Amino acid sequence: MGSEPMFPAGAVLIFGATGGIGAAVARAFAKAGSDVAIVWRSKEVAAKALAAEIEAAGRKASLHRCDVTDEGALASTVADAIAAHGRVHTLLWGAGPLVEQVGLADTTTEQWRGAIDVEVHGFFNAARAILPHMRQAGGGSLVHLGSAGDLRWPDKDGLSVAPKAANEALVKGFAREEGRHGIRANSVLVGVIEAGMFLELSRQGVFDEAWTKEVHKNLALKRWGQPEEIGHAAVFLASSRAAYVTGQQIAVAGGYGV
Repeated sequence: MGSEPMFPAGAVLIFGATGGIGAAVARAFAKAGSDVAIVWRSKEVAAKALAAEIEAAGRKASLHRCDVTDEGALASTVADAIAAHGRVHTLLWGAGPLVEQVGLADTTTEQWRGAIDVEVHGFFNAARAILPHMRQAGGGSLVHLGSAGDLRWPDKDGLSVAPKAANEALVKGFAREEGRHGIRANSVLVGVIEAGMFLELSRQGVFDEAWTKEVHKNLALKRWGQPEEIGHAAVFLASSRAAYVTGQQIAVAGGYGV
């Protein structure tokens, strides 16, 4: 297996590629030898900069603007990525809004619907759109960036954890139903990573020293994770090195919940 390429010809299609974690994942795939289809919604400058960086490193990058709550836009994005690269071997789902930290009982209907529309309906519709292509190509991989909150409930993070937990069920369903077509589905459970939402909410003062001390109590490794560490796990799950791995979770969370 040592001489086998990590990926077939084609690209990874990354939803949420312009976030701190998503961009690191995109770089990891490019470094591992895959072209990258970058999906963005509002961060055009960041998307173009990431594409330039990937192409400077010798891989092809394409840009695709998409509102993931629009089923038609998702289907068009998938079709455009296939047209740009010939094949999409992996769909990586990392899209997600900056969610408010609020208890479930204090969550508004608008907040709840917004989270479900982006995280759950978005992932479900994107996966449905790509599956016929992967079947025709002889296989593929779905990689979902979930939450370590699936292992131990973190207070006030329900708007992130609950939708991602629904997607964990979908991951198992896709793994079970699509395995006969050579399609695998797995999840990376993301812990506290020094990027994206964690840094933004820290700047807003949501995560203070007391919060840090409390979270550290639940970590075996007493540090925050780095976005590149999510990239390493995602690349592994999508690659030929994990060819017999499906329906599984890898927690990149410093032992949170152990």
